[in-house]
Parts: sequence; structure tokens; C-alpha cells
Amino acid sequence: MIMTVLFVPASVFAAGPPKPSELSNPLAIVLLTIIIGLLLVIAVLANVVIGAAKVNLQRYVEEKGRNAAKVATIIALCFLSTMAFAADAPAAVAAADDSTIAGLSSTSFYTLLSVIFLEIIILLVLLYNLKALLTKETIALAGTDQAPATSSSFIQWWEKFNSFKPIKEEANIDLGHNYDGIRELDNKLPGWWLYGFYACILFAGIYLYRYHVAHSAPLSKEELQISMDKAEIEKQEYLKKAGNSIDENTVKLLTDPADLAEGKKVFTTICAACHRPDGGGLIGPNLTDDYWLHGGSINEIFKTIKYGWPDKGMQSWKDNYSPKQIAQIASYIKSIHGTNPPNPKAPQGVLVTGGDTKVATADSTKAKVDTAAKK
Repeated sequence: MIMTVLFVPASVFAAGPPKPSELSNPLAIVLLTIIIGLLLVIAVLANVVIGAAKVNLQRYVEEKGRNAAKVATIIALCFLSTMAFAADAPAAVAAADDSTIAGLSSTSFYTLLSVIFLEIIILLVLLYNLKALLTKETIALAGTDQAPATSSSFIQWWEKFNSFKPIKEEANIDLGHNYDGIRELDNKLPGWWLYGFYACILFAGIYLYRYHVAHSAPLSKEELQISMDKAEIEKQEYLKKAGNSIDENTVKLLTDPADLAEGKKVFTTICAACHRPDGGGLIGPNLTDDYWLHGGSINEIFKTIKYGWPDKGMQSWKDNYSPKQIAQIASYIKSIHGTNPPNPKAPQGVLVTGGDTKVATADSTKAKVDTAAKK
């Protein structure tokens, strides 16, 4: 023994102990046990089907014999597949060592499951055939060539719900009117139609009370008005957002009194300190005459307010007010042009003639009249 060990090649020991077979894995043992158990059940059930065919349905012996041969072939294939799977298990382990399920390679695991699934299908087929044989046996014993009519529970409930009469009872409800083979029967209205009609009446009563008595829901005209009001609100919200897209290139002169009032409010708050509340000019230039340092059009005034002139002491207001508000301020400044406030600041800048249309206000008209009277 010692000499035998000494003369064994060292490579045998270098390879380490042999890897255990997958057949020793507990999961593989369980799956193989299930497969063998199902095969036994299939064999027993196949014998039962064959026996039932031979004893009770002699005219189908030959046909069922072929079916039995098919079943036997399937069983043999299952046995052969099981043996093949058992023989190939070590190779599967070697090919998929890095992907295992409970110590069993994924290939072997899913292969065994496939065999079990196939056996279950065979069992279902055999059970179906057995049921068909028993049904035919019942027909033969009853002496009829047709299977007893069996209907599902839903069909039975449907027929009972609608009070359908069978054909054999139609003579009892025949009214004696026959035209071209069409007979008039005293049948009741179908339940689905009758109860549907009752439901419509109930719905009409609820609708009448809710919409015309209690007024708890709007009528069609009221729904239209609600939709119109909602659309108007959405329109105003859109216009507010659209107003914020105004810039020095797209700004337009605003003449609406509400816009001018908003512009005056902001002007009195931030501009009056440099230009006086009446726009006559203090630190900043006079905004009511025809002289402008940076242009007197609505676009140029908007640009001046938006970006400012930091080198001359005027800050940018684009971060404090929205484009819509700046357009209102610019439009208000245009509206006070020509009002000739008392003690105005001396003209500064370049004389501008023409330009945008001037907005006439009551104050400016009055100022012009006073000036004309003084002259």
C-alpha cells in the first residue's frame, strides 16, 4: 500500500479531492424524487385510461391503443431525459459554477423544473382523456348518442334571471298567431331589458330632482358659463405671464387708465426722489419737456428704466420690477409729457420732436390751458 501511494503521480494530489456530484445536492435529490413520483403517477394513470378504454369502449380500443403507445413513448422519453440530466449534471456544474441555486447549477435546476412541468402537462392530458372516456361510458349506459347537456352556472343563472322557457314548453304560451312560420308567444320581457328600464326611470327621477329641484348640480347652460369663466381666468393668467415677456423691442405704449395708475404708483415710489412727483426734475432731468438724454420713445424709456445708467447714478430696475411694470412706468412717463409743472429743471439732453403719440390726460390739458392763459 505504501509503495502504491509513493508511485502515484503527484498531479493526482495537486488536483485536490474530486468535486462532489450534483446528484448529492439536497435540492437535486428533491427534484429527482418529484420527477420519479410523477412518472409513477403517469404510468398508473395511463394504465387506468387504457383499461377504461378496453373495458367500457370497445369501439375505441384501437384508437386508445395508439394513444397508449404515445403515452408510453412520452414516459420513456421522460425516463431517458431524467437519465440524461443526471449524466450531464457534472458538466453543467463545470459550465456554470458561478451561477448556482442552493448549490445546484442554474442549468440543471431549470432543466429539472422543465421536466416536472412536462410531466404535469402529461398528467392533465391523461386526466382529460379519462374524463372523456367516463362521459362516453355514461352516454353508452344511458342509450343515447349525445352527451347530457350541461350548462355553466352563469348560463343557468342567466336563464333563470330572464325566465326563459324551454322549447318543449312553447306550446303552453303559443297565442295561436302564425304568419309565414313565425309564431307569437306570450313571453315575458327579458329581465335585462325590464330591470334596465326600471334603472332608467330611477336615474331620470334622480336627475330631475338634482338638476331642476335641488339645483345641486349645474345645468348645461350653467356648465357653459362656468367653462367660460374658467377660460377667462386662464386667459388673464396667460396674459400676465405673456406680459413678462416684454422687452425694449416689443414694448407698446399703454393707454389703459389702470396701467397708467399702476405706473404712477411705482413712479411716485422710486422715481420721485430724483425726478419729483410731477416729473419736473430734481437730481434727475425733467421728464415733461422735449429734451431727452437717452431718447424719448417708449422703447428707449423702457430700456433706460430696465438697464439704468450706473455711470450717471441711475440704477437698473430689471431685478426689482417685472417687464409689465416697467412698461407701465414708461407709459406713465410718456403720459406726463408736456404737463409743464411749476419750477421745472432746465432742459438737458437733445431736443426730440415727433416720436410716439402723446397720451393726453386731464392734468396735462389743464396745464396747457394755464400756460396759454399766462402767455
